[in-house]
Amino acid sequence: MLNMTTGLTIWCSEAITLATVLLLAWRHDRKSPAYLIWALGFTVSAVGFALVAARGLIPDIWSIQIGNAVALLGESAWITGFRVMDKRRLEWSAFLPPAIWLMGVSLPWVTGDFANRVILYDLAGAVGATLLAFAVHPGDGRREPARGQLGIVFVALACFCFGSALWMVLAAPSLEDAMIYRGYMALGYGLLIIIAIVLNGKLLMERAERRWRAISITDTLTGVLNRRGLQESYEILVGKGQQQQQKLAALLFDLDHFKKTNDRYGHQTGDAVLVEFARIARQFVPRTGAFGRMGGEEFVAFLPIDDQSQAEALAETIRADFCRVPLLAGRSLVPATVSIGVSIMPHDTVSWDRLVSFADRALYAAKRAGRNCTIVFNEMETAREPDATIAADEGELVPTLDDQIHALRRMGTLARM
Repeated sequence: MLNMTTGLTIWCSEAITLATVLLLAWRHDRKSPAYLIWALGFTVSAVGFALVAARGLIPDIWSIQIGNAVALLGESAWITGFRVMDKRRLEWSAFLPPAIWLMGVSLPWVTGDFANRVILYDLAGAVGATLLAFAVHPGDGRREPARGQLGIVFVALACFCFGSALWMVLAAPSLEDAMIYRGYMALGYGLLIIIAIVLNGKLLMERAERRWRAISITDTLTGVLNRRGLQESYEILVGKGQQQQQKLAALLFDLDHFKKTNDRYGHQTGDAVLVEFARIARQFVPRTGAFGRMGGEEFVAFLPIDDQSQAEALAETIRADFCRVPLLAGRSLVPATVSIGVSIMPHDTVSWDRLVSFADRALYAAKRAGRNCTIVFNEMETAREPDATIAADEGELVPTLDDQIHALRRMGTLARM
């Protein structure tokens, strides 16, 4: 027949095994401190249960007061690990389980009665399991299936501990029966914790998969989308646009004389120019759109719009902001401007090849127009065949912000005359 000492010993061996696995996982991925914290939690829990199992061989203060407090401290470490994993602020409430035990066991009618100590421990464990369920719940509203499953397991663990305390109150078993019961309780507790560890492994695998996927669609230098990420975002935008009956604009950016910048100031300065342009452009492209690097010094933004003026305003805002930002190479000021080609197509006829091809034509026209400007191909122009002859004056030159301000001032002057 299983007794308490045997059950606790089995749980200790399971806890040490889990601690070893988590420690190896942390050594493999040092950037995830949660592994180390969980490993410490299982180690502490194993030490605590070992002290409880050694009752009669060591002083009672070690096997009862300290041993159970150390075992409950393991739950505090697990709670902390989940909060660290999500980069959330640590809270003192994580230490409630051992605190409840230490405060309760100091009462004489608890210290001297085994059944009351069991009830107190189970209630402290129920509080810890409830805090674990809350710790698993993401603070940023992310929906991850494994989190919901983990929450269910921890709620079940809380009910398990609370039900055990309630049974002890109602059944009032003899000391011998209570000792046997605690052995089975330790095994049940361990089983639920192992299930939680398996689900937590699933959660970590899902997070790793998302992280690697994010890496696969991100440009390593600038941190914006790469070509693959742009194509995926384009497909999403096209799907949404078909529901909203919007137009889609492509803004193709090319940094002017970028090769000369690399040759004169060095590739490190060239990289800094790319990073700075990506930073500026990304802050202006709305979340409803997508922005990324096509390759080299070319970037593109896809933007759902209602009319052409929205695309023009975004292009000119980015162009004007970039050409005014001070870029330094040592003590030298690096001249940096960008030419922009814009193409617009209705969602019901849009395609990646046509949209980007006409944006590239508009960009070529902007280069011919003297660079550091924006040329737009509207819907009528993008409706033509892509291999049509390029006219010298094709595309619409967007007035710069300085030109617009000057025109407004001129109109104001004429109005006062």
